[in-house]
Amino acid sequence: MEQELLAEEFQRYHHFLFSIAYRMLGSASEAEDMIQECYLRSIQASSQEIRSLKSYLTTIISRLCLDHLKSARVQREDYIGPWLPEPLLTSNPEELALQTLEQRESLSTAFLILAERLTPYERAVFLLHEAFAYRYEEIAEIIGKSPVNCRQLFHQAKEHLTKNRTRFSPSQEAQQRLMERFLSASQQGDMQALVDVLAQDVTLWADGGGKVYAAPYPLPGRERVLRVWNGLLRKSSSWYPDVHLTLAPVNGNVGLLVWSNETLLSVLTCEVTEGQISALYEVVNPDKLAYMQKQGQSHR
Repeated sequence: MEQELLAEEFQRYHHFLFSIAYRMLGSASEAEDMIQECYLRSIQASSQEIRSLKSYLTTIISRLCLDHLKSARVQREDYIGPWLPEPLLTSNPEELALQTLEQRESLSTAFLILAERLTPYERAVFLLHEAFAYRYEEIAEIIGKSPVNCRQLFHQAKEHLTKNRTRFSPSQEAQQRLMERFLSASQQGDMQALVDVLAQDVTLWADGGGKVYAAPYPLPGRERVLRVWNGLLRKSSSWYPDVHLTLAPVNGNVGLLVWSNETLLSVLTCEVTEGQISALYEVVNPDKLAYMQKQGQSHR
């Protein structure tokens, strides 16, 4: 395949490849790195190797992500504080509407955190089968395992996830309303309104990666979460100029973005259980905000 034609065809599959790589890695920047490597490998391949470009690219991106996950697991053991996935703006409602429920759930922060408990092969098989509807026979060719082995890996992954799984997106409308109330209460300093939206056993997870200050462990309990959150808002206003909060679509749900002028300081997403916020996930690691900073100029 001519290089110019391949480049044009490759671009058609860029979003599809990103969808796989991001869910595999939980990092948009790393997903883009994998896509770049995938492209380099594809232009070096002979035409005999590429019978179906989509199948070929799916195989390459999946194997690249598998190799990366194996090394990333070691790195994350040394990560400072809680590890959270890199947040991603998902601002195209038409695109989200075309996704299946499984694809939307596998994009959520809650799912990506749970997926870290899976082995690389369990994660690959689960995502390819559940989110992208690949048959076990197709997955076997992609990852180099037998169909029987792939079926076993899928069931192992599903069992691991089910043990800790709640419905990741009970209602986008409910999350939207809760985050709007959380935003309004935070801006007005209305403690009672914050109490109303947070579950008694809510937990705050903050990812600073050792780059900026963040709690080094999860903070459970509504009182502690309120104390820390209000303290962060007060300190941010004194440390940074023009601090303001906005809502934006993040990982298929609603997220709260904290800005200082044009700089993104923090992204907060939530998990909802029985009509209240049961978990808050805050990413403040600047390395993990860089990709979203590029995406988010229109969301300031």
